[in-house]
This record gives sequence, C-alpha cells and structure tokens, in this order.
Amino acid sequence: MTFPVYITIGEWRVHSHPVFETLAYLIGFQVYLLLRRRGGDPIDRRTRRFVILAAICGAALGSKILFWLIDPALSIEQWRNPGYVMGGKTIVGALVGGVMTVEIVKRMMGVRVRTGDLFALPLCLGIAVGRIGCFLAGLEDHTHGVATGLPWAVDFGDGIPRHPTQLYEIAAALLIGLWVIRRGRSPHARGDLFLGFLLLYLFWRLLVEFIKPGLAFAGLTSIQWVCLLTLLAYARRIPGVFGRSQGA
Repeated sequence: MTFPVYITIGEWRVHSHPVFETLAYLIGFQVYLLLRRRGGDPIDRRTRRFVILAAICGAALGSKILFWLIDPALSIEQWRNPGYVMGGKTIVGALVGGVMTVEIVKRMMGVRVRTGDLFALPLCLGIAVGRIGCFLAGLEDHTHGVATGLPWAVDFGDGIPRHPTQLYEIAAALLIGLWVIRRGRSPHARGDLFLGFLLLYLFWRLLVEFIKPGLAFAGLTSIQWVCLLTLLAYARRIPGVFGRSQGA
C-alpha cells in the first residue's frame, strides 16, 4: 500500500481522508437520528437545537485551541499561515470543548437533565470511521505511532515501521461502543452513557499518546494533560458511571 491513499471515482481522484471524515459525520448523525426516534429525547426540540449548536461551536473552538497548543512555538511561527491555522484539529479538544460549552449553555438555559447520551454511540462510530481516513492519509495526518519492531508495524512511506495507532483507535472506539450498547440496556444508566464514553476515550488517549511522537511538557503532551485534567475533574463521578449493575 502506498500512502497517502487516493480513491478513484470515475475521472476523479480524491484524497481518502476527507472522504472518510465526511462519512464519519454522516454515519454519526444518522445513528443519532435513529436512536432519537427509537428512544426519545429527554429535552424538547428547541432545547436540543441549542445544545447541538453549543456542542458544534465548542468542539470547533476546542479542537483548534488544543491543536495550536500541541506545539506552541510552531503555532506562533505559523500564525500567519492560514493553511496551518485552519487545517489542524484534535478529537480530544473537540470533545472537551464541546462538553464545556454545552454545560455553560445548559446552565444559562436552566436545563438540569443530562443531554449527552444520544451522542455516545454516534461518536464511537464516527471516530472509528474517521480514523480509517487518518490511517490512509499516512504520515501527513500526524496520527501515526512511533517506530516499533512489532510484526503488525506499518511503513507509511518513509521506510520506518511504526505503530498503526489509527487502527488501534478504531478498535478502541468500537470496544467503547460495545460498552455503550451494553450499558444502555440498564435502566440505571440514563445520563451516564456519554460521560462513560468520554472518560473511556480520554483514558485511552492518555495511554496511546505514549507511543505517538509529540512534544512533551513535564512528561506529558498537551493532549495528555487535557485528558488527565478532565479525568481528574470527573473523578468523583467515576464510581457512579462504572460501578452500577450493567444488567438489562
């Protein structure tokens, strides 16, 4: 396989990354609509629209800010380069930024019910599909792992066998999705599914970043610091999310 991978559609030759990124959004949204039709929504349509808008805005901003903080010196150097400033993004930043913005908007609107459960499974599937595009993009996506001698290492084109961390994340996202499905069968799980997804995903990213190249600050990358601080912020909720019976 030669990286990056392009998809040929008739006379068109399209980079695989935007194709799978678009598919990730479409599949995630369709699954969200399906779950909402089947299980209902704890909030009315008007409130849901505000929550979704807040999530989109917060995710976009958080994704960019954390990307810029991955290498602050490079971000300052490239600040006048629109391709750099607008091109990069991070899933961790999007999730944390979206959650923070939604919580602020809900407090302003007086909404006290938990509203994220409908997004847990769609996000798992969206991440899994999106990471296919990241894998096919190769080195230019900067989501690959460090060099390794393991038999499943992948040469992305520079002659160095590396951890295919994008594939690891696809597996992790699907496993978290299975947890969400199983947990969702419990009558005690309402309100916990999204938080459970968030905590599991951030814990996964905290670990996997150790085998990805990156600039460390006090032993951890910017992404790891955000994961760790968010996990600590929700530490008191962990027993309630994962400690109850998961039976039907």
